[in-house]
Amino acid sequence: MLKVGLTGGYATGKSFVAQELARLGCHIIYADALGHQVLLPTGEAYAPVVAEFGAGILDEQQRIDRKKLAELVFGNPARLEKLSSFVHPAVFHLEEQMLKRIAESDPGAITVVEAAILIEAKRTGWFDRIILTACDEEVQIARGMRRNGLTREQVLARLANQMPLSEKRKYADYIVDTSGTKEETVRQVQEIYRELARLARRTSE
Repeated sequence: MLKVGLTGGYATGKSFVAQELARLGCHIIYADALGHQVLLPTGEAYAPVVAEFGAGILDEQQRIDRKKLAELVFGNPARLEKLSSFVHPAVFHLEEQMLKRIAESDPGAITVVEAAILIEAKRTGWFDRIILTACDEEVQIARGMRRNGLTREQVLARLANQMPLSEKRKYADYIVDTSGTKEETVRQVQEIYRELARLARRTSE
């Protein structure tokens, strides 16, 4: 099985690229969805997060209120790092379980893990190939404002908190420039998929 990491900056089109890769036949694992899952009462990170941040982050159903939790860690690098120390290993554990199941059922599969902080979490070496979505900063800003109803200043604040795309490019095997039309993005994704399919065939031989 070929393991591919898909990452990129805020509002650079990761989800669109993931959807196209799924349409072409790839298995997709969304790290953000797993992040939600591990914070559920049955999740691996639930107990340590509640112990660390207190019962004040729980709602009436004893579920973690993600907005309350976000307020506690926003602008506090030490607390964010503590939260990450609980959530990231739990997410990685789930990813590994899912990848194992896919490999058993479909040994020649191309499995893509879509994760916003894949590079920051130092996970690049775990994948056979890395795809990065990137676009012009003005395109990022416009998309962020339109998609999330944010002001230009709010989008710029989010971008300032992320690793610059120029730095992320150093880790990428493939870069999808999503600055143009959806059709142009699709063509790039299809070309990358063809290369991944050839590599997957060689790997499984």
